[in-house]
Amino acid sequence: MKYASLTERTAGDSADAWSVHGRAAERKRRGEDVILLSIGDPDFETPHPIVARALESLHQGRTHYTPAAGIMALREVVARYHTRTTGQPVDSDNVMIVPGAQCGLFCAAMCVVEHGDEILVPEPMYVTYEGVAGATGANLVPVPLRPENEFHLDPSDLERAIGPRSRALLINTPHNPTGTVMRRETLEAIAELARAHDLWVIADEVYRDVTFEVPPLSPASVEPLEQRCATVFSLSKAFAMTGWRLGWVVAPRELAGHIERLLACMLYGSPPFIQDAAIEALASERPEVGEMRNEYRARRDLVCARLTQVPRIACHRPEAGMYIMIDVRGTGLSGKDFANALLDHGGVSLLPGEGFGPSGAGHVRLGLCAPRDTLREACLRIERFVAEMAGPRVKLG
Repeated sequence: MKYASLTERTAGDSADAWSVHGRAAERKRRGEDVILLSIGDPDFETPHPIVARALESLHQGRTHYTPAAGIMALREVVARYHTRTTGQPVDSDNVMIVPGAQCGLFCAAMCVVEHGDEILVPEPMYVTYEGVAGATGANLVPVPLRPENEFHLDPSDLERAIGPRSRALLINTPHNPTGTVMRRETLEAIAELARAHDLWVIADEVYRDVTFEVPPLSPASVEPLEQRCATVFSLSKAFAMTGWRLGWVVAPRELAGHIERLLACMLYGSPPFIQDAAIEALASERPEVGEMRNEYRARRDLVCARLTQVPRIACHRPEAGMYIMIDVRGTGLSGKDFANALLDHGGVSLLPGEGFGPSGAGHVRLGLCAPRDTLREACLRIERFVAEMAGPRVKLG
């Protein structure tokens, strides 16, 4: 049977990044002693008041259709939350509710690029970005985030990557997998390039509420990006709501209208009881968000302190998020070989950096979504594995 070319365009080489996690998850399912640090699913419970509101809503019969753009009460709450946290003034007409940030990225991209256009993406990049670009028919143009620059974007690299078919820039700040936070001077340089070359900017900001020493700055708050930026956010990370699948896109009104029409023929609205729970999450300050952020910071400090002592590997200390990029080039292994061998001989599952793009080569990504005792044990296993690599017990291939 013949399949649409879409099936090939969305496959992407980056999908291979999950192969180690898949093997590890299967081993853990069989009862083997495996520590899974290869996925960004918070190990915290969704705050109780949010769960209680969803249950109340279910009992009230809130299980029917909702508008494609989301219920108005949630769109109004999101608009206020966005204005408060980013400084960009918006209203409900700018807000489109989507089932998770991944859907938001897809919808925004589908509405601003098409076949033959180019989407510029700094890399290492989150592994689904390649598939998003492929779904639109556009070509993904990688822009390197260099390890020697602590994975911060050099605007001159972006400028060199812009061509006559460039139509959009997809940026992620705070950044997955590296944990960097874009500085104002970088965003101002991006804004000037976007204005000069008439580029849309799609800003993935799902880690905005999980920052440590460096405060986040939303691209949409920097002129002249306000009218050419689509901001994508989700409750998944900061609110420990990955399985709830609730996020949004904040965009200029005309773009928001295009996204609404796309949502109408794709999904036609998110469940009302989940949207009611989202209102509960955003309507007031949630102390649990700060508590989770502080715990991620403590976990970051623990892992960096432990692994900094290990010869031949080095940690890039993240400024935000729930991941640490570890440089394993000193072991002589690629990130992929290191991750696979660590799983086989150390029982720890990390993601290979090559799956995030060429600039991630020779690195692995460690997730902080596990209690501190588990992270201590993982660090001990990594230390033992690196020490034993030259011995007869570790044979690669």
